Amino acid sequence: MKLLIVESPSKAKTLKKYLGGDYEVLASYGHVRDLTPKTGSVEPDKGFAMKYELIERNAKHVEAIAKAVKKADEVLIATDPDREGEAIAWHLTEILNARKLLDKKPAKRVVFYEITERAVKEAVANPRNVAMELVNAQQARRALDYLVGFNLSPLLWKKISPGLSAGRVQSPALRLIVEREEEIEKFQAREYWTLHLDSHKGKQKFAARLTQFDGEKIQQFSVADEARSNAIIAALNQASEGQVVKVEKKRRQRQPAAPFTTSTLQQEAVRKLGFSAERAMRVAQQLYEGIDAGKGAVGLITYMRTDSVNLSQEAVADIRQYIGKHFSADYLPKSAVVYRSKAKNAQEAHEAIRPTAIARTPESVREHLSQEQFKLYEMIWKRALACQMAAAELDTVAVDIAVGSPRNLFRANGQTIAFDGFLAVYKEDEDEPTGAEDEARLPALAEGETVPVDRLYGEQHFTQPPPRYSEASLVKTLEEHGIGRPSTYASIISTLLHERDNVGAYAVLDKKRFKPTPIGRLINCFLTRHFHDYVDYDFTAHFEDELDEISNGERDWIPVMGEFWGQFSGELDAKAKVERGCPVDEACPKCGKPLLLQSSKRGLFIGCSGYPECDYTRPFGDQPAPGEDIVLGDDPATGLPIKLLNGRFGWYVQVGDMPEDKKAPKPKRASWPKDQPVEAADLATALRLLSLPRELGHHPTSGLAIVANTGRFGPYLLHDGKFKSIPKQLDVYTIDLAQALEVLAAPAAGRGAASPGRELGKHPADGQPVTVRDGRYGPYVSHGKLNATLRKDMNPDAISLDEALALLAAKAEKGPAKKPARARKAS
Repeated sequence: MKLLIVESPSKAKTLKKYLGGDYEVLASYGHVRDLTPKTGSVEPDKGFAMKYELIERNAKHVEAIAKAVKKADEVLIATDPDREGEAIAWHLTEILNARKLLDKKPAKRVVFYEITERAVKEAVANPRNVAMELVNAQQARRALDYLVGFNLSPLLWKKISPGLSAGRVQSPALRLIVEREEEIEKFQAREYWTLHLDSHKGKQKFAARLTQFDGEKIQQFSVADEARSNAIIAALNQASEGQVVKVEKKRRQRQPAAPFTTSTLQQEAVRKLGFSAERAMRVAQQLYEGIDAGKGAVGLITYMRTDSVNLSQEAVADIRQYIGKHFSADYLPKSAVVYRSKAKNAQEAHEAIRPTAIARTPESVREHLSQEQFKLYEMIWKRALACQMAAAELDTVAVDIAVGSPRNLFRANGQTIAFDGFLAVYKEDEDEPTGAEDEARLPALAEGETVPVDRLYGEQHFTQPPPRYSEASLVKTLEEHGIGRPSTYASIISTLLHERDNVGAYAVLDKKRFKPTPIGRLINCFLTRHFHDYVDYDFTAHFEDELDEISNGERDWIPVMGEFWGQFSGELDAKAKVERGCPVDEACPKCGKPLLLQSSKRGLFIGCSGYPECDYTRPFGDQPAPGEDIVLGDDPATGLPIKLLNGRFGWYVQVGDMPEDKKAPKPKRASWPKDQPVEAADLATALRLLSLPRELGHHPTSGLAIVANTGRFGPYLLHDGKFKSIPKQLDVYTIDLAQALEVLAAPAAGRGAASPGRELGKHPADGQPVTVRDGRYGPYVSHGKLNATLRKDMNPDAISLDEALALLAAKAEKGPAKKPARARKAS
């Protein structure tokens, strides 16, 4: 019997089907060992020796693997084909060697980039040794992240606030977000005007824009105000028609984009599908590991962590054959289109992300996929197909029209598609805004002919600040700077948005754009001032290059770590006595000592470094100074101020102040929702929160009031002393009496009527669905009759099948909850 070890149980089931009864396939459930979570787990003075321990939640899986190894004739490890997968393979062999289980049957490494029967059998037939170059690169990254985290974070606790952390890659990403916010705050809008001509030929209307007036080329700020705009319009209005003086026609080609890499897949999934980067990777993992499309599970896409845009010759041949069969000859280029990676050191996976079989169209598997799986697979399939299709051909027309004088020119632009080519399948920018002129179709115009002046007018504009980063643009910028690797982008974003006890997140998503929180800004200020190298984009990218060199066998990892640690430890010693907070290059107006940007539980403030001798403070930006309340505005009903306050149980809004008389009624309050950033608090939201409880009216039968409110278990209706949950499709703040009566009249939902939840995948033991659901006590995962509550640090929208299986296994191991003993009957 041969033993094959993989990472995930869903993958194990697929491979078992391919390999048959001669193989036992077990899952490690991800990493099996990690550094012990305490100081001293990496010892720079001992050649960066690393102290590992078994990950507790996976210990039972390691025991099952060890038991199976004893019975196996051959051991193959088929973890993912990247550095992390190579490291898991190495950790498994180290554990098994320590138990002397591999003395007579050494474990071999198996690598495949797609889970298809051909690829799996070919890989199993050609095993290799564990690639220590990849393992060393992963160890170097892990050791580096550990040394930064365990040495820099305590300094942040002392100098800023407890509970903070500073990651090697997340910190430069935070710097990008903060610097963009500072650009926006410093930006000063500038007014300018554009001037336009409306005309027509026959029944077709068209528009043109002024490009030259009185012989002078019109630049962006040539017309700076309304007075200048009106003066030009007045001068031009004397003409009733214009003359076409120039017609330029060009045909240009538009080439298809390369097939997806991890980075471009995340960017397009964010832009086109509205996914987060983390969600895109989770769904891609499901497509890679295998979907049952009617004839057993099969991997639908190749490995989704890759920098390469290369396609195998076999894949290119299949795609070209599909194009030739389903499109006319014009759509198939004479030779295959070849793409080159822009990344300096495209690594690890040897192909771009593509369907494992182009003949497996999205529609052919639609019924077997969830909605999000179908959307992502369709996008990957179309992009891969389009990348081997002919270029699109576009006819562009530019027409210059003289009005009043040859020295006054308006330009009209038009564009038509002469041949759609790859656009018949995939448009990279279909959801991105385009200018109206780019979409315009002009009538046939010839030089020398005249057109009427239907209307001349000016439009006012103001320059706009640079936009905040979206997930897509942040991923793109990280890649351009060489910060991290595409496989880490989702975790970088998750870390920035992660809510930490006492201090909150470092950034929030406001209208799907990143905005730094006050504590995020303070951390960036401190790191940029005192540890500039470690948030420097070039420094971070340079270390990524060194890791690549280690993985390629070009450098030894220990000298690389020694060079880093020598510089970093020196910086730590030098900064041990820096002042608390972050200097702002400004003197205290009261005593002349330096001012510092500091943190309090109410936000950031500027305070004197001479405290407590000098007590000068002032608010930072929109933040209150220590001891000051945050006033959002006045309550229109009472005229009292509505304040945002932070109490024992978190942030809340309150109408007015607490009365001095303890027996007097307390002011009205409402908790601030935990899923809404406090930094975005405004009066409208506060009034909405304070509007509860709402009396909707009286029941026509009982005559009793019906009240809408929200409680521990969500929004509800109260009538005649009884509670009824408000369905998710209705809003507690807008539900009216008629809707409330329908909810009250509906029969109570039994257990069988509960929402089926979202399916994460099939359980490897019996093929039954594993789902994540919303319950009375919060989100949980379910398999058959077994339920397991999600931990507080788990996001129900991002939980993976592997994580769900681990929770269910832990719950099953504990056994059923013990029921409390019944009270004895009184004798």
